Amino acid sequence: QVQLVESGGGLVQPGGSLRLSCAASGSIFGIKAMGWYRQAPGKERELVATITSGSSTNYADSVKGRFTISRGNAKNTVYLQMNSLKSEDTAVYYCWIAALWDYWGQGTQVTVSS
Repeated sequence: QVQLVESGGGLVQPGGSLRLSCAASGSIFGIKAMGWYRQAPGKERELVATITSGSSTNYADSVKGRFTISRGNAKNTVYLQMNSLKSEDTAVYYCWIAALWDYWGQGTQVTVSS
């Protein structure tokens, strides 16, 4: 069974940067889109950014201009560059791939705090 493995989370000060990575453990056919969601304590999971197979991107208003989503040279990899981080960006970040069905990563914690 293919799994999504995320990395790159951690603790960073406000204004800092982090880069999240997500790689599938095997081949996924028919990928339609890839992206990142996040869930803060006590809140629902929300979309952060997505990128389609045609490279169209979509961002939550709260991260526009600060976050950049990209795909790796390997087809089943996706990245999220996060700059100018704020305390409200603190959450567990989940990788997502939409193909014949949806795949989800296990989540990686991002904490923005001084």
